[in-house]
Parts: sequence; structure tokens; C-alpha cells
Amino acid sequence: MKSKRYIIIIAALIIMSPVKGQTKSPNISPLLENLYNKILYTNDDGERIRLNDSVRLIISSYVASDSVFEHKFTNLRYLGQVTSPDSRLKIINWNLILRDGSNRYFCFLIRKGDKGEQNRVYELTGENQEEAVRTDQTYTDKNWYGALYYSIQPFKKEKRTYYILLGIDYGNILITRKIIDVLSFPEGGSILFGNDCFVKGEDKNFREVLEYSSDGVMTLRLHSKKMIVFDHLVSFSDDQNEKPEYAGAEFTYDAYLLKKGVWKFIKNADVKNKK
Repeated sequence: MKSKRYIIIIAALIIMSPVKGQTKSPNISPLLENLYNKILYTNDDGERIRLNDSVRLIISSYVASDSVFEHKFTNLRYLGQVTSPDSRLKIINWNLILRDGSNRYFCFLIRKGDKGEQNRVYELTGENQEEAVRTDQTYTDKNWYGALYYSIQPFKKEKRTYYILLGIDYGNILITRKIIDVLSFPEGGSILFGNDCFVKGEDKNFREVLEYSSDGVMTLRLHSKKMIVFDHLVSFSDDQNEKPEYAGAEFTYDAYLLKKGVWKFIKNADVKNKK
């Protein structure tokens, strides 16, 4: 088994070694697809982790390429790729589910460098937690909570650029979470998750976390540059009002609307389909 692992890693190194400095990325999609399929069908957690290490090796080299913002993998079901509308930020992420039910998250954030400067790459790792992500604090790359991000939107607050992130976290076998977060880049090259720009009534939060039954489906999407729309969640068990595993989507929508750098909560939002 070890020899197979070494073969995969050597193959990855050979394929990826000429990437840096090139304008075109090599065709590594088949190798990644093969690795993901092996992860999916093996029952050995140790082997899954070793195969995932090879995926991380390939992606870490890929994100350092000159063409990372122009290139996009196609037909890779288990690799998330999203680029901000201003083409200044790209996220590549995926998760690894183990047999004990734990769920590990892997994320590369690529921030485009200014003219004449190299891109800045941040590698994040996290793991699902029984407790929900806190809404009253910020996080960094050192204590990232872990999620799969699928949508990005830049916005301005006090003349600074921030990014709204929409993500999903598979908390456990009973609960799924959708997350609305804010990403920023303070001076010094660090990254910061969270900003107290979410206003709901008298409360200000650093992010919004929506918990619901993993058996259900919930929509969370960007309706426009200034509006985030999501299903209104209700309990479908009279005896379990406070437990998110008994919550599901109703046929109404709530929203956050951007006004002067602040995202204000709107209950029962009037959402019409955009043409």
C-alpha cells in the first residue's frame, strides 16, 4: 500500500513541477479525479487520509501557478471552485468524510497580487464541530471553523473592501449549517473571518449561522449584489422547538439587505425572481 502512495506522490510532483511561472496549467484533472474516486471507494480511513494528502500536494502547487485565476477544473464533482466578481479572490475547497463521522475541511484562498506582485495563498484546515460556529467573535487561519464556500461577493464598508462568503458545514449526521460570513484582509498580510455588520433587531453579529435538519434542504443564495436570500426556518415538531435537527424550510424567505456597509435582516422578504 505504501508503494502505491509513493507512486501517486511522485506522479503528482512530476506533473506539477513545471507549473510555477507558466501561463498554462497542466491537465491534472484526471489525476485528481482518480484520487477522489479512490477516496470515495476505500473503507480504510488511513488510506483516505493518505490519498487526501496527495490531493493537497497537487492543489498546493496548482494554486501557486500564474494561471490559477484563468484556469478552472471541469467535471471534478468533489472540488469546489469559486472566484469573486472582481476577480481578486479565488477559493478552492473540499471536504474529507471519515468512517467515524468526522468531517475535515480543506481550503485554499488565493488573493490576486497587485501589478508586479505575486498572488498571496492561504491554506486552511478545519473540522466539523458539534457546537455551531460562534456569531460573536472573529476567526483567523489559525482557528478556522471549517466550511465549504460556494459564493463570494465583494462589498464596501468605510471605503474598505470586504467579501461576503456563503458556505455550508455538515455539523453532524443530524444537523447541517449554512453560514454567511465576511472575509477581510487586515494590514500585514493576515486574513480575518467575521465583522460586526449583521444587524438583526437590536443585535449585531459577526456572521449568520442557520442550522436545520440534515434530512432537509435549505436555500441560501445571493439574490443581488446587495441582497442575500434564504429560506425561513421553522420547527416541524411542537415538542422540539429549540433543537435545530427538527428545523426545516418554510415557504417564505428571509433576507439580509446591504445599506451603507451594514447587512440588515429582513423577515418575510418579498423576493421576486430576477429575469
